[in-house]
Amino acid sequence: MSDISTSKPVAVIAGAGPAGLTAALELLRRSDITPIVLEADAQVGGISKTVEYRGNRMDLGGHRFFSKSDWVMRWWQEILPVSSEDAAAAPSLHLAYQGRSRPFIPESRVASTAEAALLVRRRLSRIFYRRRFFDYPLKLDLRTLRNIGALETARIGLSYARSQCRPRRAEASLEDFFINRFGDRLYRTFFKDYTEKVWGVSCREISAEWGSQRIKGLSILKAVSHALTRPLRSARDTAQKGTETSLIERFLYPRLGPGQMWEAVARKVTSLGGAIELHHRVVAIDHDGQAIRGVHVRDQRSRTVRRLACDHFVSSMPIGELMPMLRPEDPRILRIARHLPYRDFLTVGLLVARMRSTGTPSAEDLPNGMPPDNWIYIQEPDVKLGRLQVFNNWSPALVARPDTIWLGLEYFCREGDDLWSMTDERLIDFASRELEQIGLIDRRDVLDGTVVRVPKAYPAYFGEYRDFGAVRTHLDRFVNLYPVGRNGMHRYNNQDHSMLAANAAVEAMIHGGRGRADIWNVNAEEEYHEERTDRSRHEPHE
Repeated sequence: MSDISTSKPVAVIAGAGPAGLTAALELLRRSDITPIVLEADAQVGGISKTVEYRGNRMDLGGHRFFSKSDWVMRWWQEILPVSSEDAAAAPSLHLAYQGRSRPFIPESRVASTAEAALLVRRRLSRIFYRRRFFDYPLKLDLRTLRNIGALETARIGLSYARSQCRPRRAEASLEDFFINRFGDRLYRTFFKDYTEKVWGVSCREISAEWGSQRIKGLSILKAVSHALTRPLRSARDTAQKGTETSLIERFLYPRLGPGQMWEAVARKVTSLGGAIELHHRVVAIDHDGQAIRGVHVRDQRSRTVRRLACDHFVSSMPIGELMPMLRPEDPRILRIARHLPYRDFLTVGLLVARMRSTGTPSAEDLPNGMPPDNWIYIQEPDVKLGRLQVFNNWSPALVARPDTIWLGLEYFCREGDDLWSMTDERLIDFASRELEQIGLIDRRDVLDGTVVRVPKAYPAYFGEYRDFGAVRTHLDRFVNLYPVGRNGMHRYNNQDHSMLAANAAVEAMIHGGRGRADIWNVNAEEEYHEERTDRSRHEPHE
C-alpha cells in the first residue's frame, strides 16, 4: 500500500462516466486542481459507453445528445465537431446557445475526418401496442383514431376532461401524476403497464418526483399544441429550447455511438495532465468526520491496494457502496443507503437479415422491413420486452454490414432474478422468440446475438427512497465531498444533467466549497439556471 502525493491540490474522482469525465476536464481547464479518475470498468463512459460486438456497436439505453443547456450543447461540439456531410447539407441549420441563435456549424467546427464527428439525427420513436404502431407522443391524427377506434377515443377524451375538472390534489404517486395530465383511461392504456414493466412495482408505489423529473411539462395539451404548430417550425432549427424533451425532433449523435464522445474527453483529460486509471475501484475512505482525507483504491487486475491523498472527492459511486465507507454513527442512515432501490436492465443485441412489417407500416420502412424508428416502446402485455432499439437509425456506422439490421432488445429486471440469471444463449433465444411472438421478426432471420447486463442502471423512487433526505444530509456533512451522476446522487438523470451537476461541483471546488447545494439544484427539466450572468459558470475554457 503506497501513498501518492503531489504539489498541487488533488481531486480524486470515482467513476469515468459523463459526470466524472466532465468534472475532470473542467478542473483542468479552469483550475490548478489535478484530477485522478478511478474507473472499475475496462473502458470509460459508464452507461454512456459504446459496446462493440463483432464490428457492430451497441448504445446501452439510447443516448440522444440534446440538452436545453446551451453550455452542454456547445461543450459537446467542442469535443466532437459536426459531420462535414451535415454541414454541407444543412447550411441554414441553427442552434441557440448563450441565449442567442447562431449558425449551428461554425466553420472551424466541421469535422475533417470521417469518423470523429457528430451526426444530426431525426428522432422517431413509436409505441407498439395491440400489434400496431402508435406515434409517440400520441397524435390526434387519422392513423391514431383508426388504431384506437372512435369509441375508445371518445372515452379517452371524456376521461381526460374529468381529470381536468377534478384533478387529484394530493399528487403523491406517479399514478396521480399521470392521471392529472392524461386522464385515467389513457394512463391505463399507454402508461400503466409499460411503467410497471420498467420499474417492477405499481405506479402507486412510485413517487410523483419521477414524473416531475422526466416529463414535468408534458401533457395532452402540450402534445396537441406541438402537433398543430409543427408545420410552422423550421425543419432546420435544432434549438428547440421551448420544446419538452419527449417532443424533441432532432438531436446530435456521435458517429460511433455515445462512447466516442467520452473516449475523446478521456484523451483530452490525459493530454492536459489528468490521470485516468481503469480497472481501479475505491474500497475504503479516510475522513475525520468533516472532510475526506484520502481513499484506498484496489487495482482489479493485480489486487494490490494503495492510498491516494486528496483535497476533494467527487463520487459517482452508488450511495449504497459509498455510505459504508463513510461509517455513519446512525445505523438508520446506513440502512437507508444500503436499501435504496434500483432497476437493472439488460440488452440483447440481435443481428437480423430482415424484419416483418406489421399493423400500419410506415412509408419509410425499407425493403428488408426495417422500421424508421430510433426505438420502439413495446407495450404488449404478453412479452417481457420493454423497448426495441434499431441501431441502424442512430448511426449507420454502428452496423458492420449495411444489408443487415442491428437491434437492441431491452429488458428491465433485478440483478439476480430469473431473467438476469439466464445464460446468454438462453437469453438470445428467449428474446428472438418474443420478437417473433409479437410479429416483428421470423426467428430464422436471426444471424447472431449477444447480451450486455447493466446493474444499477436506473435509480428508483420508491421504498427506502422516501427517506433519502436523511442520506443527503449526512453526505452534506463532508465539506469536500461532491456527489454527482445517476448513482452518486441516486437520481434518474440524463447525461447532460450529470454533466451540469459535475460542472456545479467544479464551480464549488474553485470557490472553496461555496455553492455545493447547486449540485442538487440541477433538475431534470428546468432551464438549468441559464439566467445567471456569471459566464464562468457556463463557458468551457480551453
